[in-house]
Amino acid sequence: MEIASIIVLDGIVYASWLFLVSAGITFIFGVLRILNVAHGSIFAIGAYMGAWLATSFLHGQYPAWLSFPILLVAAIIVAVVVGPLIERVFLKRTYQEEEIIPLLTTFALFLILEDVMKLVWGIEPYFVDQPFTIMGEVTLAGISYAGYPFVLSGIAVLCGALIWLLMNRTRFGRQVTSVIGDREISSAMGISVQRIDTLSFVLGTFLAALGGAFTAPMISVEPGMGLEVVVLAFAVVAIGGLGSIGGAALGCLLVGIARAAAVHLYPELELFIIYALMIMVLIFRPQGFFGGVELRRI
Repeated sequence: MEIASIIVLDGIVYASWLFLVSAGITFIFGVLRILNVAHGSIFAIGAYMGAWLATSFLHGQYPAWLSFPILLVAAIIVAVVVGPLIERVFLKRTYQEEEIIPLLTTFALFLILEDVMKLVWGIEPYFVDQPFTIMGEVTLAGISYAGYPFVLSGIAVLCGALIWLLMNRTRFGRQVTSVIGDREISSAMGISVQRIDTLSFVLGTFLAALGGAFTAPMISVEPGMGLEVVVLAFAVVAIGGLGSIGGAALGCLLVGIARAAAVHLYPELELFIIYALMIMVLIFRPQGFFGGVELRRI
C-alpha cells in the first residue's frame, strides 16, 4: 500500500511539470498548426533563468520566500523576450509553407538555443534550493514527502484552470477559437490573426518557461535537459491528442504514473513503459484520446 501511495504521489509531481510543457506545445499547435521542437529549449532557458536569478539575488540577506516571485519573473522574462523573437523573426514566414518547413525551423532553433545556453551559462550545473528550504516536508498517508513538489502541482492545476477560463470566458479566447476554426474568415471579421498568433505563441512559451523555472529547484539545471523534456512532451500530446489541453492533462497523468511505477518497480524499463504506452494508444486511436480527425485537401 505504501509503495502504491508513493507511485501515485511521484506520478502526480512528474505529471505536473510535464503538463506545463505539454500544454504549451498543444496550445501552440492548436492555433498555429506547428509542432515546436524548440519548446524543450524554452523549458531549459526558463530553468536556467530561474536558477541564475535566484542564486544571483538570494545570498542569505534576503528571505527565502522571495525565490517564488523570482522564479515567476524569470518565466515572464523568457516569455516576453524569447517568445515574440522566435514567432516574429523565424516562424512568421513559414506559416504558408509545407508543414515540414516550420518543423525543421524549430528543430534548427532548438540546436541554436542549446548552444546559446552553453555560451551564456556555461556547462556547469546550476542548483537552487531555497524553495525546498522553506517548504520542508509534509506527511501524507503516513509517508513523509518534500513539500515543494506540491507547490508545482498546484501551479499546474492553477494554469490548467486559467487556460480554461481564458478560452471559455474571455474575448481573447473567442478570438483564438475563431482563428483555429478559419483564419481567413477571422481576418475578414476584423480579428488581427497576426496578433493572435504572437500572443498564443507567447502564452505557450510562458507555460514552458514557467515549468522550467519552477522545476529548477527539484533538478540539476544543466546542458541537454531540453531534449529529454521535448521528447516526453511529444509523447504526452500524442497520447492525449494534438491541440487538446484536456488531452495533455490526461496524457501527463498516464505518463507520470506509468513512469513512477517503472522507476519504483522496474527501473530499467522507465523509458520503455512511457513509449510503449504511447504506441499502444496510437495503434488503437491514432489521433490520441481527445484528438479529432481532420479532413485535408490533397
